[in-house]
Amino acid sequence: MIKQRSVNQITGIKSSSVRVNRHRADWRGWKFMWPFALVFTFVFIIPILYAIYISFFQKQMVGGTQFVGINNYIRLFHDQQFWSSVGRVALFTCVQVPIMLFLSAAMALALDSMKLHGAKFFRISTFLPYAVPAVVSTLVWGFMYGAKYGLVGSLNDWLGTNLDVLSPSVLLASIGNIVTWEFTGYNMLIFYSSLSTIPHSLYEAASIDGAGEWQIVKSIKLPELKGSLAITVIFSIIGSFQLFNEPSILQNMVPGNAITTYYTPNMYAYNLSFAGNQSNYAAALAITMAVITMAIAYAVQLNSMKEQMK
Repeated sequence: MIKQRSVNQITGIKSSSVRVNRHRADWRGWKFMWPFALVFTFVFIIPILYAIYISFFQKQMVGGTQFVGINNYIRLFHDQQFWSSVGRVALFTCVQVPIMLFLSAAMALALDSMKLHGAKFFRISTFLPYAVPAVVSTLVWGFMYGAKYGLVGSLNDWLGTNLDVLSPSVLLASIGNIVTWEFTGYNMLIFYSSLSTIPHSLYEAASIDGAGEWQIVKSIKLPELKGSLAITVIFSIIGSFQLFNEPSILQNMVPGNAITTYYTPNMYAYNLSFAGNQSNYAAALAITMAVITMAIAYAVQLNSMKEQMK
């Protein structure tokens, strides 16, 4: 009490007048967030709202742009070209994503085993394709795929074969090979980061108990990859449904009309908007694809959460 009085006499503040408002909101964090929030609103939120808005209109020869409600979405539901492109990217996702993630997990496990010679060089070299722009990667692979002038053509001359990896029957697999080459190293680093959080004392305890290398991988390392697996699957699904650069660049390299203007949903929306002058219909297509992608990603996330809770 004596110390309290002396402090109050020195500072000149009465103890009864000191009030702390515990219910007052603290906005200091928003001062650091507002630059990002402002940019995020202008480059992300507003374009999405504008796309939703124009998807309810349609440009007509007579009368100009008119409100048509959900007619664009009804038309899209009956558009066979749209569903053909969706089916193509769905097939691409179901085949390419598991192969890519399997290779990524295998390389991450090889790095984490500490038995790989030149681990640093291996880690950098596998991640390097991700740093190469997709356009450049597709141009390089398109040149190698050439049956007359590229690496495949040289192999055909050397072996006396007639292999064409840009034929319509295997074209989707060739695109999948490019995407796998680009993103395997990126996903490998995600898996490797997850494995790096496991304490090495756990491995030592398992080895003392007589567990072999495969048993350690099966019982310790693979369960640890469940969380990162969910993240990579979601990112890969979103990226696959946004497939655009690779088929667009290869469109002028493949023979005939193997890659159509509606080969993927993004290509279809791009050609509708910029070549067909149907930006309203393209907006409806983009919004529909966003909803489909979000629904699939959310289903994967829910399934992952259920698996982790077991």
